[in-house]
Amino acid sequence: MTPHIEYESLGDPAHPAIVLIMGLGMQLLAWPDNFCNALVARGFRVIRFDNRDVGLSGRVPGKKRANILLAMAASALHLPVRTAYTLTDMADDTVRLMDQLGIARAHIVGASMGGMIAQVLAATHPQRVLSLTSIMSTSGNRKLSKPSKAAGKALLTRPSDPKDKDLVIEHLVHAFGVIGSPGYPSTREELRQRIGRSVRRAYDPAGVARQLVAVIASGDRRKQLKQIKAPTLVIHGADDPLVPLAAGRDTAAHISGARLEVIPGMGHDFPDALLPRLAALVADHCDHCQNAGAVAP
Repeated sequence: MTPHIEYESLGDPAHPAIVLIMGLGMQLLAWPDNFCNALVARGFRVIRFDNRDVGLSGRVPGKKRANILLAMAASALHLPVRTAYTLTDMADDTVRLMDQLGIARAHIVGASMGGMIAQVLAATHPQRVLSLTSIMSTSGNRKLSKPSKAAGKALLTRPSDPKDKDLVIEHLVHAFGVIGSPGYPSTREELRQRIGRSVRRAYDPAGVARQLVAVIASGDRRKQLKQIKAPTLVIHGADDPLVPLAAGRDTAAHISGARLEVIPGMGHDFPDALLPRLAALVADHCDHCQNAGAVAP
């Protein structure tokens, strides 16, 4: 049984659609309102949603907690990774949502894990993709995707009491401070307000763990990336401590015709100061694809 997917639709339904796919453990709220509104102002319908296992979307049932360390060990030894689902299943969730909304083809934009899902969608459902934008993501090449020691620790460390929302918020404030943009730092209060909004809406560490194991189980996508025919833009921060710039360069190198846009000072987040530039990059890419005849008659 496929899980319910919670979504928001912004803008005129008659306009070309941009579908936004968010990253590990992140809810649709992680797509900043100003970013989405800027895309709507450029003449697009914007769809943002909660991936399965986070936010208000359905949970995947399972009695045992996903074992992240075991999955990492199995992957390192090139053994099968036991997982409740894969990135392909999550890409299929996106296509089902498009079906539900009557969207035949869309511009697909993914960030971090969402970029991985977007890549899989573009490779496996090419007829549904007008263009692809992969932000702060990776090809799955483990040699180039290793986080800094501090960022890796921030990703894997759990809050001292997952049931205490105040402690969870402070834990995540620290984590996002580590992986954020050094050239455009957010204050702790800004992070606290942003993260608090998401935690109060929904918080499920078991779902996040299942998502991470899905990423690990899905492995290296470099061969799959070569199948992508959609016009592709790869955006990556020059100072990303969680997914290094080398991973973004590798992603672009394996997608035919992909354009790489490197942003100095950007880490693994969407800082307010960069939202106008990021929205313009995405909108310009989508506009170019339409003007070049990417939209089906």
